[in-house]
Amino acid sequence: MGNEQLNTYEQLENEACEDGIDIIEYEFESSALKGLYIDNTIGLSKQLKTYAEKKCIIAEEMGHHYTSSGNIIDQKEISNRKQEHRARVWAYRKLIELPKLVKAFEHGCRNRYEIAQFLNVTEDFLEDSLNYFKTRYPNGYRIENYYIQFYPNLQIAQRF
Repeated sequence: MGNEQLNTYEQLENEACEDGIDIIEYEFESSALKGLYIDNTIGLSKQLKTYAEKKCIIAEEMGHHYTSSGNIIDQKEISNRKQEHRARVWAYRKLIELPKLVKAFEHGCRNRYEIAQFLNVTEDFLEDSLNYFKTRYPNGYRIENYYIQFYPNLQIAQRF
């Protein structure tokens, strides 16, 4: 694991700690459960293997710390699904900042796999975040001398 990847993971852990959030690894009964936030504690599945997986789950659970209230486990409830969505959006914005997409492009990343590797996130997390940005910025987004287009596919172009 490269130092850059470890450092971004450690930075997220440190931020959680500074905000009074404990992170513990836990053996959940269901392999489908990757993380859970309860009372300033993030339970992180022991089955997660990579720093990228752990980082994405920690970010989403931190999103619950900042955006959710009460027990939202029952996803049949509309209000609970909305809180779940808000936590995910918090994580997308935290880990996939638009300037970081430009940095990935400047670094030579040209496909989703390379971008996910550069940002140290999972490809699924990157894909979900790009789908969010696609709805948030349907006409694209300008940043410095770059234009990021999300629809129909991610494209980053330098403007002269």
